[in-house]
Amino acid sequence: MAQRGRPRCFDRTQALQQAMEVFWARGYEGTSMAELTAAMGIASPSLYAAFGSKQQLFREATELYAQTEGSGTWATFDGHATAREAIAALLRTTAENVTAPGKPPGCFTIFAAANCAPENDEVRRDMAQRRLSVCDHVRLRLERAIAEGELPPGTNARSLTSYFMAVQQGMSIRARDGGSREELLDVARHAMAVWNGLTAPSATGT
Repeated sequence: MAQRGRPRCFDRTQALQQAMEVFWARGYEGTSMAELTAAMGIASPSLYAAFGSKQQLFREATELYAQTEGSGTWATFDGHATAREAIAALLRTTAENVTAPGKPPGCFTIFAAANCAPENDEVRRDMAQRRLSVCDHVRLRLERAIAEGELPPGTNARSLTSYFMAVQQGMSIRARDGGSREELLDVARHAMAVWNGLTAPSATGT
């Protein structure tokens, strides 16, 4: 049977990559459809035919970020034998990623939909849930460290997670405000310098 309709004359994956970088730099609400079509090199009808809506395009761009730019961070995190090494790698890799040449500074997941009007609250909530999932991933690794004896039994995994995630997310803000890679690597080192104090038995109440 002959295929109906006009065939697409653009590379969908490449167009999605361009859309991701526009959302990353300008945020969901700060990005206009005109900016998207210009960056993607397609007309509005083609964008709607391929992606359905701006919101669906944003969802796909978010998934692309998670599978490409964001995936290496967590592969590095999961590849370490101890929680301390994993957290140190997370902060170090964050410093490198949020200052990567040729990419918007900061983290897509932090900036792309931090603030939204009520009609776009679903977008904001989805991104907030993704950030919470990252926190859960770190907390589970710390709980495993407690179970395996790396950390004292009374260690508060939730409190430790909140601290290190606040550092990590703050690094993204510093990058957006012009912080250099060297500065953020220093932040990572300073954060890890307090590890022993935060996880010592006296600090955990054991």
